Amino acid sequence: MPVNKTIVTTFQALEKLQKYCAYSDRSQNDVRLKLRSWQIDEISAESIIATLIEDHFLSDERYANNFASGKLRINHWGKIKIKYALRQHQISERCIDNALNLIDQEEYFLIAKKIALQKYAQTSGSAAERRRKIFQFLFGRGFESELSNDILNSIIKEK
Repeated sequence: MPVNKTIVTTFQALEKLQKYCAYSDRSQNDVRLKLRSWQIDEISAESIIATLIEDHFLSDERYANNFASGKLRINHWGKIKIKYALRQHQISERCIDNALNLIDQEEYFLIAKKIALQKYAQTSGSAAERRRKIFQFLFGRGFESELSNDILNSIIKEK
């Protein structure tokens, strides 16, 4: 089993975390977990996190905005699923709400409709069965039930 190179000083940890945060946006929770894995004491860990925030390497608000945008556009997640994922990263409700409010409603609807149409093409069965399958699919992706119903109604009118 490979032995991890241990971080000896707070300065070394700070340098490594600056690179870690510069590479990709991270949440404070991600950084805390990394510090725990390096066995850095709590006082030093909080000091490092404060320094990263002051130097703009770490921002939960920026992380939440980029996370929400990426999960919608790339993974085609709905707001409900994005919200729960951000909660798992221990992002504040204020940051979560701001990130979700930044999502363009028209783009959100178009993405949901696009994946619903793809699912419609893949499913077979009666109209009611197809509707149930697509609704469950959208719900599983984190889209709201009201939006899912609107999309299903528009698809059925088109077909």
